[in-house]
Amino acid sequence: MELIGHFRRLTPGQRNTFIACFLGWSLDAFDFFILTFCISALATQFQAKVSAVTEAVFITLAFRPVGAFLFGMMADRFGRRLTLMADIIAYSVFELASAFAPSLKIFIITRALFGIAMGGEWGVGAALAFETLPAEKRGFFSGLLQEGYAVGFLMAALAYGIFFQLVGWRGMFVIGALPAFLVIYIRSTVDESPAWLQGRVSRNAESGLKTDIVKFIGPFLLMTLLMFAFNSFSHGTQDLYPTFLTKGHQLGPHPVMLIAVIANIGALLGGILFGNWSERIGRRRAIVIAALLAIPVIPLWAYSQTVPMLALGGFLMQFMVQGAWGVIPAHLNELSPPAVRGTFPGLAYQLGNFLSSKNSVLQAKLVEQRYGGGYPPVLAWTVLIVASLVAMVTWGGKENRGADLSETK
Repeated sequence: MELIGHFRRLTPGQRNTFIACFLGWSLDAFDFFILTFCISALATQFQAKVSAVTEAVFITLAFRPVGAFLFGMMADRFGRRLTLMADIIAYSVFELASAFAPSLKIFIITRALFGIAMGGEWGVGAALAFETLPAEKRGFFSGLLQEGYAVGFLMAALAYGIFFQLVGWRGMFVIGALPAFLVIYIRSTVDESPAWLQGRVSRNAESGLKTDIVKFIGPFLLMTLLMFAFNSFSHGTQDLYPTFLTKGHQLGPHPVMLIAVIANIGALLGGILFGNWSERIGRRRAIVIAALLAIPVIPLWAYSQTVPMLALGGFLMQFMVQGAWGVIPAHLNELSPPAVRGTFPGLAYQLGNFLSSKNSVLQAKLVEQRYGGGYPPVLAWTVLIVASLVAMVTWGGKENRGADLSETK
């Protein structure tokens, strides 16, 4: 009911903009997570180790800062709306190209190109959303927008459980090209950011970006470190987990789908709850509480032996992980210099993502080489370390809750 109430208080233009940005991020995540569900199948197809296939996950994440910079510059120069449409078409095309890769090497190249497009979506979409939405409910919409990521994971899980045995991994990537149709909705219903139209500072975006990053180098580096911790938190609990279920517990597509769906329902609820709560207790405090509450969930999440208990552990873990993440879209946009808001948050986000991009590869190699195929210790140590890091870096930083985002100059 609260969700409906918040949407009723939006104008039609604000509502359409938020829906478009939410779906853009959801479908971006959907396309990314299709890969994580197909790692075992790709290893079989290309006769490679799981750790070799996870290089595709690494390369996708590693190239995201390139996209954040390129598409962010486009958003500051040419506008948020046009750039968002171009980005969605790009990641859909490269997702489709992945379906026809004849070798693992070519597949990894297509994932690098997909990573560039994926890296552009979050910063552009978040800037468009928060420059359009009312300030008083920014925490709530931050939590909901970020959980488009969880919705994308949930959609990928459903698609895997329903279609994988029918179409195989190549068919899954063909399905992943469908987000291109979202461009039609954006073109017909979404207006340009009023803040961007008023400011029109995009012609100075290149010099502005350089000036602002140098001027705010300390906060920018801290923001990047924070995003390193956050991306390690999310990818460390998500990317290898389907493989843990299929190889570690010998589960088939349907129970894996069930666990992933339940986990992402928890993620969606956690993001909305903590994002909304951050309006009252502050951005930093909400993040720290969510991150630290993930630690007691580790035994249930990593060491359970039955599907119901694994599902419960997944629900609670992602409730906390994405609860912390739910604060981030508003938090980063509030901390960013106005003139380069299309570039600054997304670039910090994706540079942090780059620093954590080897996470799944390192996890897979530790499982193979140190723990003899045992996933639980690796998963457990990952959460303990990165949850603590998220809490410490967040508490050591600043916040600018309620900042005016109506200007871009």
